[in-house]
Amino acid sequence: MRLLAACLTAALAWMSAARADDKINFGIDWVAEAEYGGYYQAVATGIYKKYGLDVTVRQGGPSVNQAQLMLAGKLDFNISSNSFIALNFVKENIPYSVVAAMYQKDPSVLIAHPGQGNDNFAAMRGKPIMISADTRAGWWNFLRARFNFEDSQIRPYTFNLQPFLADKSAIQQGFLGSEPFSIRQQAGFEPVVLLVADAGYTGYAQLFATSNKLIAENPDLVQRFVNASIEGWTSYLFNDPAPGNALIRKDNPDMPQDLLDYGRQALIANQILTAGDAATKGIGAMTDARWADFLAMMASQGLYPKDLDLKRAYTLKFVNQGVGLAGKK
Repeated sequence: MRLLAACLTAALAWMSAARADDKINFGIDWVAEAEYGGYYQAVATGIYKKYGLDVTVRQGGPSVNQAQLMLAGKLDFNISSNSFIALNFVKENIPYSVVAAMYQKDPSVLIAHPGQGNDNFAAMRGKPIMISADTRAGWWNFLRARFNFEDSQIRPYTFNLQPFLADKSAIQQGFLGSEPFSIRQQAGFEPVVLLVADAGYTGYAQLFATSNKLIAENPDLVQRFVNASIEGWTSYLFNDPAPGNALIRKDNPDMPQDLLDYGRQALIANQILTAGDAATKGIGAMTDARWADFLAMMASQGLYPKDLDLKRAYTLKFVNQGVGLAGKK
């Protein structure tokens, strides 16, 4: 009897272990806000758990190098902010790849004062523009190629709105769901907001990066994480976002509810996750053609060789399955 009891105990322990959720450490590239609402929603509503995942969302920020943590094996998945990072993996022979692109439209914007003649990108040519070092190495190169912007226009951006508010001729970078809201709150006027993606910038944003080792050894885990994250975004955008918002504010107590509401509505109104290929292929969609277009544009600026082995930057294996289709309103 004792032997039987021991065997039953061991069997139950084995079954419990077999049912244990796979633990995932997931790094986001900034602090908790609406721009990451889908992941917090997936945690808060049990979507990740439904897929057999125990996901810990780890905030980024100005003093956190998530890419370094991922390369050190501290993160299983990390958000790569833009398509440049994926190409850099290839250029620098780093064994990581992109498995999904949550943002079909990069939410980066240029912001100007109304009534100053800066109502389109072409009008900003030759004028001083405040941008960060990261932007200079990123989508600024698209503006140079498309609108003949010049590096002599660049002024340093310190992530402080006061220089912009003090000068009606000022132009600065920003993010769709953040700086425009703060300008309205602090200065009481409606700024000119130009979305770089609407000018033809084809770079993806908020991409999932992970190791080639994990892709090869545990593709089922990768697929479940991608699908659950897509379902989390579908819930956050088209259902009640309250569970995700509550978890965001727990991680980031300084986040006001009205900014959360504004950020979510900006994602919906501008179809940041649901535009283009996502309308038919599902949230997270990527295509070979769009990656090739992006590489061609950036190679023309001398950032990458034209014959870069692009297929090493990403895989389509886990997306384009119609998950989280954009038909919801």
